[in-house]
Amino acid sequence: MFDWQHCYRTLLTTLEQQRHQSWADQLRAQLTRRFDELPHGDIKRWQGALESLPTIAGAQADLNQPAITLYSDQPLGTDVLSALESGLRGLMPWRKGPFDFFGVGIDTEWRSDWKWDRIAPWLSDLNGRKVLDVGCGSGYHCWRMAGAGARQVIGIDPGLLFLFQFLSVKKYLGDVPVDLLPIRMEDMPRKLETFDTTFSMGVLYHRRSPLDHLMELRETLREGGELVLETLVADGPKGFSLMPEDRYGMMRNVWFLPSCDTLLLWLARAGFRNARIVDVTDTTTREQRTTDWMRFQSLADFLHPEDPTRTIEGYPGPKRATVIAVR
Repeated sequence: MFDWQHCYRTLLTTLEQQRHQSWADQLRAQLTRRFDELPHGDIKRWQGALESLPTIAGAQADLNQPAITLYSDQPLGTDVLSALESGLRGLMPWRKGPFDFFGVGIDTEWRSDWKWDRIAPWLSDLNGRKVLDVGCGSGYHCWRMAGAGARQVIGIDPGLLFLFQFLSVKKYLGDVPVDLLPIRMEDMPRKLETFDTTFSMGVLYHRRSPLDHLMELRETLREGGELVLETLVADGPKGFSLMPEDRYGMMRNVWFLPSCDTLLLWLARAGFRNARIVDVTDTTTREQRTTDWMRFQSLADFLHPEDPTRTIEGYPGPKRATVIAVR
């Protein structure tokens, strides 16, 4: 059985010290249900892969490189590296990254470092800030936020494989103030009003009610806190939003792709101020693609075979905008 109490002991204690006793109690109930009462069928396999990762003395990390990089001053033998790669491959597919585990490179489906490089110049200084990352995947950007000086980072994502990928990094870093909770945004307490910066990247278009999501994000922030939001957009005037008839790029759970002006309008209606678009970039098959660490279909399979500027359904191809706003 996965020992979630050991995994989250420090975080739960920290929340209590921060006067979030009710949140800590709520989390205990959620984690009990997730791991003890209704455990996922693959948990034993993922836990086995995590536990097979070899102990490496003197492990250190560089969180400011394109790949989250773990290294040791001591040379590692081929048997250790082989065991390391075998364990990490037991946690495939790897979608968000890249990572480098002591020389074992993980070329993930997404070049998440490209997204970070696009948004980092526009962020307020993260040094000393308390940060929430909604829909964080395996936690790649959580580690980059910690590398940028955040004093506490909490990522949330319901995917349990993402959690074990995250823990494969944390295994070597000890009791660092970076945590990933396997919960959804709607599982968060209302009106927390505690984070200095909240990120929501690649989530909004999956929500049937985007305005509700924006208001939920607003409630996580203290007054004056900063929202960093990235989402799929479509060209059009203010008020325009593309709603796919069924799938978009083979994804069933895509609901609204607003124009940039519509996105700014939504943020204003949700109570944000000083919202500004800081980046608009087409997603290409160089940024999202099949790799040896993610062998399933990827973006190239979701684009129209005769016109790669459009999805396989005929919609405009994926374009992502990043907006920063203030509560």
